[in-house]
Amino acid sequence: MDKIEEKTVSENDRKKEYLRSYRYHVRRIHRINAEIAELREMKLHPSMKPDDGMPHCSGGRGDLSGYAAELDEMINELIEERRQRIRTYKQIVQQIKRMKSRNESDVLFYRYIKGLDWWEIAEKMGYSQRHITRIHGKALAHFELPKDVLECPIDP
Repeated sequence: MDKIEEKTVSENDRKKEYLRSYRYHVRRIHRINAEIAELREMKLHPSMKPDDGMPHCSGGRGDLSGYAAELDEMINELIEERRQRIRTYKQIVQQIKRMKSRNESDVLFYRYIKGLDWWEIAEKMGYSQRHITRIHGKALAHFELPKDVLECPIDP
């Protein structure tokens, strides 16, 4: 692979990483919600001792301060993740809307914002899956990363 190809590959990888950052926040929100639900579920039901299989009080029901603090911390984390998701969404969608080709912007939106598979995008747009991947390649070539992203590393 020559220098031009290496630059294109790493540039395209950087663009994909940037575009995927929105879905990263979506996954984090789902994960935090699942952790909160699990924490609440554990607090509602008594624990089981492995030796006899009978329910026993774990002593945690009397003092709720630790539980409340942990739950509060997770809720704050969820709120912050939602803020980041909104900021990231606005930034990425703004960049996608700047593209000249409607097909290219649609492919990027469906792939990176909606998280659709190639076949789903093809079905939605009325093209073959192969044609969608070609449009995607052109879209990446035409997509411009924001200047602030070019200056600092992406970290999801």
